[in-house]
Amino acid sequence: MVEAAPLVDAASRLEMARGLLRRMEGRSEAARPVVSPGAGGRLLPVAGPLARLLPAGGLRRGSTVSISADPGATSLLFALLAEASAGGAWAGVIGRPGLGLVAAAEAGIRLDRLALVPHPGRDLMAVTVALLDGLDLVVVAGAERAGVRAADRQRLMARARQRGTVLLALGRWPEADVELGCTRTRWQGLAGGGSGRLCFRRVQVRLRGRGAPAGRSGGMLLPSPGGGIGPHRAAGAVGSDGVRSTAGEPAERAAEPAQAAV
Repeated sequence: MVEAAPLVDAASRLEMARGLLRRMEGRSEAARPVVSPGAGGRLLPVAGPLARLLPAGGLRRGSTVSISADPGATSLLFALLAEASAGGAWAGVIGRPGLGLVAAAEAGIRLDRLALVPHPGRDLMAVTVALLDGLDLVVVAGAERAGVRAADRQRLMARARQRGTVLLALGRWPEADVELGCTRTRWQGLAGGGSGRLCFRRVQVRLRGRGAPAGRSGGMLLPSPGGGIGPHRAAGAVGSDGVRSTAGEPAERAAEPAQAAV
């Protein structure tokens, strides 16, 4: 894992990002490995529960995916990165200084293939472009706070398409090809008095975007008892493929036991 420390000088920060890429490329025999044989290598793999939910069965190279700032967003991000990272893909995370590396490793992310730029400052656009040129997945957080405009978002999306990189946006990104978010997050493990150890979290991951079926969502464990992501089938809620339609469904299901939410 290569971590970029915050720098005051703008030119130094940009040079740091470029040096980051040079060091990572030097560690790998191939700067852009082919991670998945499917679709001519145009897909980066994701874990089973997410693969059944995504229209292409994985993360399509050149696409932009936004992750809503809901509870469970970081766990969902880790789940999207884990399989590709384990298969040899390089990933970068920009603008998340509090990212938990222990949690990332427990989720299955290879830290030696993870680059962090926690404090891009006013150079968020330049740093993102630099990482899009050399990595397989690039995560951007804080775009709204940094004043990234619609035209800037379009430029980054075009760069991702050109380079075959998956751009993952944490937070609002209206132009994204796919939007993912967690709903109905419920932790399992707390006793009736509110005590006990949190074992796993049940979530409903919803999918929206161009080409995505309306109301598509899937139930899963995020994180699962062993870390990472796991399948979950609540009685009467999810079909045999783990995916269901939520159109017209009430906000809460009577079949779900009441659990303490964190």
